[in-house]
Order: sequence, then structure tokens, then C-alpha cells
Amino acid sequence: MLSSPRDPVSPPRSVVVVGGGLAGAQTLTALRAQGFDGRVTLIGAELLAPYDRPPLSKHLLDRPAPTWLADELGVDALALADEVRLGVNAVGLRVGARDVEVLTDDGSVSADALVAASGSHPVRPRGWDDAVTLHAAPDADRLRSLLRPGARLVVVGAGWIGAEVAGVAAAAGVHVQVVEALPAPLAGPLGAAVGAATAPWYAEHGVELHTGVQVARVRTDGVDLADGRTLPADAVLAAVGARPSTGWLADALPLEPDRALLVDAAFAPEGGPRHVRAVGDVARRRSARHGLVPGGHWDGALRGPEVAVRGLLDPGATPEDHAPYVFSTQFGHELAMYGQRGHDDDLVLRGDPAGSDGATGWTVLWFRRGSSELTAVLSVDRPRDVGAARRLFTGAGLPRVDRAQAADPAIPLRSAA
Repeated sequence: MLSSPRDPVSPPRSVVVVGGGLAGAQTLTALRAQGFDGRVTLIGAELLAPYDRPPLSKHLLDRPAPTWLADELGVDALALADEVRLGVNAVGLRVGARDVEVLTDDGSVSADALVAASGSHPVRPRGWDDAVTLHAAPDADRLRSLLRPGARLVVVGAGWIGAEVAGVAAAAGVHVQVVEALPAPLAGPLGAAVGAATAPWYAEHGVELHTGVQVARVRTDGVDLADGRTLPADAVLAAVGARPSTGWLADALPLEPDRALLVDAAFAPEGGPRHVRAVGDVARRRSARHGLVPGGHWDGALRGPEVAVRGLLDPGATPEDHAPYVFSTQFGHELAMYGQRGHDDDLVLRGDPAGSDGATGWTVLWFRRGSSELTAVLSVDRPRDVGAARRLFTGAGLPRVDRAQAADPAIPLRSAA
């Protein structure tokens, strides 16, 4: 029998954390920082100590060694655990009224509470066995070995990862082609109109971009497109997304169709046990400000565990509602996005990506249709707007911003609020 949100839950004396990435490491740090002195066990599928994933794409060729989180964050999270099991896969979960048992391929671990931080895995469509993916350090090692000056790379997917790798590889003398099924790069997260503003970057850096076309077949020497063309390649990178690694939770907790776990503002399963929390890629969080916020981004894994642990140790604590945040470096441009746009939001441009303002950056603002409620801000090469956007999304609700003032790049964005 699962405990419900109304069950009185005493603070746990033992916690098992499943996941050895950023979210798992931050959970260990948060537990100790918030005074937890009970037993903590970490289970991680990778043999490596926790490392940072963004450099795998952003610095694929100039940082061949993993970027250790102990160095980046200044805390050796593994040293905070009583027991660390690396190279061990979680394969199942039993949730009791006051305890949990994580089943692994190396025995089981019981504890009073669980924090699921098992991350995600890259999507590899059926029949794409000859394509490489980029998600973990070994993936980066394999891809790096294939990218020599003069080599031919086809990247399938012009999302965050695909665009970053394409730019890095082209700068190193690799002949790069990118295939995107949607009408423009980043059309999924940004919409086709905004994504199209990034398309000229590809040609400017010698990358051939093919949009609105699907891949019919991946071969060892290239890809066949659905329109009949063939793109020869020495390496094919599948960068078509990732899915939560939650198979081990499936028999114990209800999962969304995409295998994410729906959690409340305190990262507990909605309608489920309060002695279970889920953070990072595995969680889809309910935000009072932004609605349902998917995991899958670095900042969520960085900051979510602190909120989750606070609610686990103090059920009466008010959870902090962090705004979704994404950052990317593409073809020499710095992109930062705060908030979460709706598909029917109104779009306001601050500066002209195709005009002279493009030299000093530009910003996109999304508003709820017909209102002054700001839902998201994307800044391209405008660091002042990044800071303003960060401050705007700190209130209890969506900020209200004057559209006309916000559209004027000469007026500080903070003044339009």
C-alpha cells in the first residue's frame, strides 16, 4: 500500500539516491547541507564519479577529459554518502507505507526514503544502429575519435545538442551537414519562427542545413533522406532527443506517456508517497507560475534537489518555484532562455536578428495571448537581458511587462516591467 500525501510522514533516518549525475550529486550535497545526519546510499549506473554533461557537446573537442563536478561545484558529493555503488543499475522499486526498497542488478537497498535522479537516455530510432549518440562521457570519446579534419559528419537533429556539436565540429575542420525534420532549427523548443532566425548561422560557419526532411535510413557510410537524396558520412550523430530513464520505477509509480514521473512543486509524486522524490530528467514538475515543467535541463538538475530535499526533511516547508532555464553556445552565439513559452503565445522581438541589431544581439519575449503576462524570454548575445529575465521570474506569478517598451532594445528590459 502506498502512502498518500495526507499521511503523517516523520523525517527519514535513511535515504537512497538513485543516479550518479548532477541531480544525484546535488541531492547528496543538499541532504548534508540541510542537516541530515542519517544514512545515505548512492546508486549510480555509470562507473565514473559525477561529471558535468554540458561540456560533452559544448567542449567536445577541446576538453577530452570529463569535467568533474567535485571540481566544478567545489564539493565531493560521493564523500558525503555512507555507501556508494557505482556501475550498478536500478531494475525495480518497492514502495511501502514508510519505506522503500530499490532492486538492482547487484542486490537490493532498503531505506526510509528515496530520491530518484536516474537521468535520461538518448533516443535512437529503430534501425539506426550505425548512428552514434552523445549523452555520456564514453559517447563523447567515441564521437571525438571519428571527428578528424576533413571527416564528414551528418548530424540528425538541429536541437540544442545537434547545433552545439555541428558548430564545434565545423570549427575543427570537419565537413558537417545537419538534417532536421521540422521547418527550422530549434523549432521544438522555440517555435519555427524564432528557430529560423538561427538558420543563417549554419551557412556562415560552413555547415549545410537540410530542414523539413526526414531520414529514411542510416547506413555505415551516410544517411538516406526521405526525399531520395543521400548524404555521405564517416560518422552519423543521432541528436533527436532523450527520454527519462525510469523503467525501474514503472511497477511502483505511475509514469507519463513519455515515461516521466509527474511531481508536485516539492518534487513528490502527485497523489503518491511523500517519502519519494524525483529530480532532474526523470521529473515533470508542477509549477504555479509555469504549469508543467519538464526535466531534461542542467539548471533543473542543479537547483531542484535542494527543494526536493527540503520538502523531504520538512514536509511543511514552502517549496521555491524556480523558473525553467536553458543555456546554449552555438556557432559563437550565447543563448539563454528563462521561463516556458506556450504554443499559442504572442511573440515580441527585441532587436532584429537579420538587421544591424543582430551584431549586438537580440531577444525574444513570449506573452500569453492578448495579455501583458510574460511567459518566457530568450536572449541571444544580450547578457543584460539575461540578468533582467532572471529577476523577472522570481515572483509568485508571471511578470507583467509593457510590450511596447520591451520591444525597444534601447530601453532596459527591467524598466518595462
